[in-house]
Amino acid sequence: MTLEGIFTLLGMIVVLAPAVLLIILGVSSLVGWKLTEAGISRSAQVTIWMGLIAAIAVLTLMLTTGKRHVQVLDGDWVAIPHYHFAVKLMFDRLSVPFVILAFLLCGTIGAFATRYMHNEPGFNRFFVLFSMFLLGIVVAALAGTIETLFAGWELVGLSSAMLVAFYHERPAPVKNGLHVWTVYRVSDAALLLASVVLHHLNSHGDFDKLTMGEANWPYGTAALEPGWATLAGLLLVVAAAGKSALIPFSGWLPRAMEGPTPSSAVFYGALSVHLGAYLLLRVSPLLEAAPGVCAVIVVLGLSSSAVASLIMKVQTDIKSQLSFASLTQVGIIVTEIGVSGLLVHFGADVDLPLGLTLAQIGVWFRYVALLHILGHACWRTLQFLRAPTFLYDHKVLENAIGAHEVPPTRGWERWIPQASRAKFYRFALERGFLDEWLIRLVVSPVREFFEKCDRLERGVVEEVGGAPLPSSKHEKAEWSSVLQEHS
Repeated sequence: MTLEGIFTLLGMIVVLAPAVLLIILGVSSLVGWKLTEAGISRSAQVTIWMGLIAAIAVLTLMLTTGKRHVQVLDGDWVAIPHYHFAVKLMFDRLSVPFVILAFLLCGTIGAFATRYMHNEPGFNRFFVLFSMFLLGIVVAALAGTIETLFAGWELVGLSSAMLVAFYHERPAPVKNGLHVWTVYRVSDAALLLASVVLHHLNSHGDFDKLTMGEANWPYGTAALEPGWATLAGLLLVVAAAGKSALIPFSGWLPRAMEGPTPSSAVFYGALSVHLGAYLLLRVSPLLEAAPGVCAVIVVLGLSSSAVASLIMKVQTDIKSQLSFASLTQVGIIVTEIGVSGLLVHFGADVDLPLGLTLAQIGVWFRYVALLHILGHACWRTLQFLRAPTFLYDHKVLENAIGAHEVPPTRGWERWIPQASRAKFYRFALERGFLDEWLIRLVVSPVREFFEKCDRLERGVVEEVGGAPLPSSKHEKAEWSSVLQEHS
């Protein structure tokens, strides 16, 4: 077998392992085959181990052979003039570490969930959604085209929202799951519009073809005009902000803590919350062509990190505190990506000692952001999984040593004037009023617009039909029964 054939085989195992897990658990649930908890756990561990070993083997081969870029499953599903819909998976220095991280953390959390979810009525349902998430994150990480990334993006969003609403017998999880899904819809719409823009400009959404030359990540320059790069970049920033809970979408993050602790760990502490930053790293050559977008990313990252740091200090439950602590680090990661784009754009002619340029430092900042993602995801996963037992241990410790004094104000908080601390506390307690502003400025206008459209449609139909349409659930039920009788 040739080297390319080995890469193809290993790459297909990486993708098919989570797909097989989803098929096994999903089909068994649809046809009514009741798998035992041990069988579900064993299936998850075997497939995750297969994917992890294959991903590590791909990394080892790439390092030993010197390859920086390997394509798998490269082909056009639709190819017509001025439009190409391609499905392509690629392994490079960005996707391979992220995929290994995904398998490693999902394997750890899967083993933890086997015991944490023991005897839960929704044990099988949890692992079905868990396998859907794993497949989505692997496809999104390995995506070589924006269409392929969108498919994985959707699987991640769907599984995340459904796991937030996992305890559907209570109204709060369902309401919060719907809120998360609504924010994700905004993010998905922005990513879809960015895909349309890229297809309009290049007839394709291939990440490799968006850059001039044969440069691989993290190098390369986008083959787009600055204006179009700015438009596509802003849409991608909105998509990343929605997925990573950056301002103004940060309000959904504490709502997502309604789900089980294992899903909170893998989604909002480890992988899903970093997917927006991963998207920005993937399109970093495009961002460097639009310095205005890079400046927006820096401001967005810094403001999200500052607000999350403030909100984190007043949370009363440990999962919400950890979620905003995650957002603090994600904001810093996004800032690093924005700074990288600015340095590369403006630093090509700025020479530094040792024969370096400022642009080279900017390229290395992308590696810094990637390493930050890997380290933070592992650390935050450990904290989320430790949270339930930590509370118990802390209570035992308090009972043993008795009361203790409140420590004095430390860090940057001591520089806040005493008269203003109450205002900052109220701002943090209300989580920056982000949900309220989002409802007022986005949700309410959109809802009013569609209500006007509904009234206009009803008026036209009533004018043509000569009879009023049903307006209440009771009237609609009566109309439905009458239609069924006549049919």
